[in-house]
Amino acid sequence: MQRRFFLFVLASMVLGIVAGLIFNQALPAEQVQPLASNLGIVTDLFLRMIKMIIAPLVFSTLVSGIAHMEDAASVGRVGVKTMGWFITASLLSLTIGLIMVHLLQPGAGLELDVPAVASSGVDVSQFTLRTFITHLVPASFVEAMAKNEILQIVIFSLFVGTAVAALDDKVPTVLALVDQITAIMLKVTGYVMMTAPLAIFAALASTVATQGPGVLTTYAEFVGGFYFSLGILWFLLFLAAFFVIGPRAVSLFGAIRTPALLAFSTASSEVAYPRLLEVLPAAGVSRRIVSFVLPLGYSFNLDGSMMYCTFATLFIAQAYGIEMSIAQQITMLLLLMVTSKGMAGVPRASLVVISATLTYFQLPESGLLLILAVDHLLDMGRSATNVVGNSVAAAAVARWEGELSAAEPEMPEAGRRETAE
Repeated sequence: MQRRFFLFVLASMVLGIVAGLIFNQALPAEQVQPLASNLGIVTDLFLRMIKMIIAPLVFSTLVSGIAHMEDAASVGRVGVKTMGWFITASLLSLTIGLIMVHLLQPGAGLELDVPAVASSGVDVSQFTLRTFITHLVPASFVEAMAKNEILQIVIFSLFVGTAVAALDDKVPTVLALVDQITAIMLKVTGYVMMTAPLAIFAALASTVATQGPGVLTTYAEFVGGFYFSLGILWFLLFLAAFFVIGPRAVSLFGAIRTPALLAFSTASSEVAYPRLLEVLPAAGVSRRIVSFVLPLGYSFNLDGSMMYCTFATLFIAQAYGIEMSIAQQITMLLLLMVTSKGMAGVPRASLVVISATLTYFQLPESGLLLILAVDHLLDMGRSATNVVGNSVAAAAVARWEGELSAAEPEMPEAGRRETAE
């Protein structure tokens, strides 16, 4: 079943690109836009269904994962290990982006003149330290759920889960209810995922039809350099996984290939979240560890997005012939280390972070216009990398906690049995 779904997703990607090219070449321009708009209905519906299940999934899985730990000390121990991994992975991602953009020099040949005034169209007025910190704590949990504020839901879930774990009787009725909600939402997820190939076909056909084959070749050096850098990051993540969990790293990467492909084809790591909740426990990673690490990872461990921030910022500097000192670049790494942690709560997150960084270092903010044309294409790689990074983090923490099962159950059946239980 898992293999069949993977093939369906792969086929929908190929067919979407082919259909988009046919529409772009065979139809007049005035007919392409309405067609793309109609195809966009399918994608929008799919993404809305995903958003519909994300908030209750994050809340129920995180509360359940924390509550099933022995006590508050266990929560703290796992939390420290998780955040330690996240910080290390963040520094690795940012540094690789910095090194690779210097080696490849993708923007060096553009030699653009620094514009006097130009707007990128990205609003960064709300992206301040004060706003980010106060935004972490929800004024109302109901409001946070209604608006899909993942960071706020994570904070509230941490409080609730820790409180449940600290109580002597573990309030079994509440814990059973949360577990049942998790099982129900995973079942709903299965229904939603059945429509994924259709949504992927519509998304790619619409994009290629409107932008033409040029969307596949524009800024080839920039896009190719970034994906080459992502490949290096994937290789290092695999080595890290192999170092921590041994040969099981091979089966882990095999298990997450479908979620990663989903994230890549839809340019949304949120789409892969429900699927990861199924395949990681089926691959032997403890469900309580998965339920704890993944929601935190989706807020604090966006490896692909962080690499993109350094790569794109220095690409813009190169395009305008602006040299940044070593001290400035180190400062930029530290700045992005902090600001990138707010990505999950900000629309067009990576673009907002990059724009704020450009302003901080007095680089031309209009340089953001250089990457907007291919941002969706780049977002596909960022999203898939975020999925891989969080999956490796969950497996590593499970290994350190002794909760990576020795047996490797068969994925689809095992995942369904564990969900049913």
